[in-house]
Formats: sequence, structure tokens, C-alpha cells
Amino acid sequence: MSNTNSDFQQFAIDIKNWGESLGFQQVGIADVDLSAYEESFHTWLAKGFHGEMQYMTQHGSKRYRPAELIPGTVRVISVRIDYLPPDTHIPSVLQNSKQGYISRYALGRDYHKLIRKRLEILAKKISSRIDNQGYRVFADSAPVLEKPLAEKAGLGWIGKHTNLINRQAGSWFFLGEIYTTIPLPIDEPVKNHCGTCTACIDICPTQAIVGPYQLDARRCISYLTIELRDAIPIELRPLMGNRIYGCDDCQLVCPWNRFAKPTDEKDFHPRHGLTAPELLTLFAWTEQEFLQKTEGSAIRRIGYECWLRNIAVALGNAEQDPHILQTLKNNLQHPSALVREHVLWAIAQQES
Repeated sequence: MSNTNSDFQQFAIDIKNWGESLGFQQVGIADVDLSAYEESFHTWLAKGFHGEMQYMTQHGSKRYRPAELIPGTVRVISVRIDYLPPDTHIPSVLQNSKQGYISRYALGRDYHKLIRKRLEILAKKISSRIDNQGYRVFADSAPVLEKPLAEKAGLGWIGKHTNLINRQAGSWFFLGEIYTTIPLPIDEPVKNHCGTCTACIDICPTQAIVGPYQLDARRCISYLTIELRDAIPIELRPLMGNRIYGCDDCQLVCPWNRFAKPTDEKDFHPRHGLTAPELLTLFAWTEQEFLQKTEGSAIRRIGYECWLRNIAVALGNAEQDPHILQTLKNNLQHPSALVREHVLWAIAQQES
């Protein structure tokens, strides 16, 4: 392949077509200048909004300077893939306090491997056209500012809840990247269409969106149930309701998600009856059952102890029920101090 502008223009079109044939809903191309995002990232860290996610403070400037993370990188190929499963009965689960709500991205198989595998196929196809092309693929797997890169690549805009929104597809999608040394033509960013809407800010159960485009992760239910390994702050527990792994409220109320389409990816469809599970059933799982039923799932990463911690909080928030109260009391001698602490709190809630 020669290196004329017209050749690269056609090559970019081919890459997008290949990506869509691999199951990605959209492919865009960005340069590596993220200077416009540096200040807000440092401000977010300075305010401590990252909580205990210390990995966000590591790697120096590599997170927002792609060419420092992978030397030679001049472009980032950004992709998105829809994940919302069909028939997930979201409102009915959130309204039933005896069931557990799991963020819809985690109902199927872990997306990291699926996206990386397909990105590798795409990258190798690109390499077959160009000699000595350097590349690395990522799917939430390295110090990469995924949403700014996707925004630059024209895949959508970063909404007030800090998720990426696409005008035709909403926000129920995963992102992935290929860092490449090929000077491909870049795509234009799209306009922000949030306007005066504050639905996501208003709905957040814990008021974690402290202002437009400002997320205090320390208050976010996704952080509390997935990233945090210690005790959940007492004042936030009653606000979590029955959300035991992640939270989708800000996406549920976003007007742009009326355009979201259910995914055809079978790997993202629910497994092990986790669409509308009974809390007491989940709380009764042994560690072996937890490992078995979360095999290949993003849920497994939190571990059995935090899984029980989260469910204990949800049981405390559930409608008062003698069976729930007795089950909690049966776990007062649980070997985990973390679990015992949340069980005690839940008993007090059930008895109040």
C-alpha cells in the first residue's frame, strides 16, 4: 500500500467496514492530543473523587498522552459495541426490594476478552495491509482515557453523568481502542446534545454527580459495590436500595437512550438467572457457587466477601420480612468481619 492521502482515506473506510463486520456498531479515528482533557482529569484527582482507585494516580502522564504509553502511537482507532440485553425487566427489579439489581453490562460474559479478541483480529487485518505497523489493543485494560478518545473519534459526546452518549444509540455500549502508528485521517467530534437536561444529576440515588460532568466516585453506587473493598459508608447504605452490583439509574433516565437497541451479541445476554434474582437466594450461595456462577463474568472480580457485603446492604433496605431477618441473624457469626458488620447494620434496619 502506498502512503498517499487518498490511499489513507480509503484505508480508513476499509477499517471501519472491517470493524462493523466484526460486530462493532461504530469505528472512529482520533489523534493523540488529549491536552484539552488534562486539566479536568487532574482536578478530579485533586478533589479525591477517585476514592480508593489508586491506579488512577499511577502511570504519570501516560494516561492522557498515548504516545508515552505506547511509543510511536499517532492515532487511536476507537470502537463501540452495544451491550444492553433484551427483556431485562429493569423497572420491575428496581421496584422489588427483595430482588437484587445487577448493572446490565454485567449480566453476560465479561466484555474485556470479547472486545480485545475482536480488536486483535481487526489490528491484524490492518497489519496485513501495511508493513511494520505497530499497535496495541485495549478494552478498559490499561491507563487509557477511553471516553475522551471516543469523543474525539466522533463516537459520541461525554454527557453530564460522564458516560459517552451517542445520538443514534444512547449510552448502553462498551468501548475499545487500537493504538496505531499509522497516520490515518481523523474523524470530527460530534456536538454535545445534553442541553439544559439534568435528568441524570437529579436521579442519582446517592447524588454522586455533584455537578454537570463531575462525578464523585466515592458516592457512586458502581464504585461502592465494585471498586470499594472496605466497609460501605453508613450514610450511603440506605440510598443504595437493592443495587448489589453497579447502578444504571443515570442511563435509565437519559432521553437519548430511547434510541438504544438491544444487543444481538449472545455473550452479553443474561446467564445464571441474574436478570431478576431473589436476594435471599444469592445470599445463600456458598463461595464455590459464587465462583461457579460468575465464571467468565465481570461480577467475579469483586470476590465473594464483597458480594455478600453488597447483598447484606440490600437485605437491610428490603421490605421488612421475618425470613430476611432470620437469615441475617443466622449470619452473625460469619467468618468475615466485613460481612458481619454489614449484616449487623441490615438487622438493625429490618428491626427498626
